[in-house]
Amino acid sequence: MPGLLRGVARTAVVAGTATAVSNRVSRRQAGRWAEQDAEQQAAPPPAAPPPPPGDDMTAKMDQLKQLGDLKAQGVLTEEEFAAQKSKILAG
Repeated sequence: MPGLLRGVARTAVVAGTATAVSNRVSRRQAGRWAEQDAEQQAAPPPAAPPPPPGDDMTAKMDQLKQLGDLKAQGVLTEEEFAAQKSKILAG
């Protein structure tokens, strides 16, 4: 009987130790995930690279053409067209 009790006691100690280690690992991993989530939420999105000089003028021309089309369709008034055009040309 003493051998049986020793075996049961040893099993209980091993199981208790395994549970404690497992819980500690789980808590530590959850903490790391929380830190990573906080860093990802706090980090600003990466800025878009500026377009090459030639593409900038092409993009402005495309925007001006779209504005002209909207004005021709009657969607934009003359004042709205002028304001948007000056924004595009200034930027």
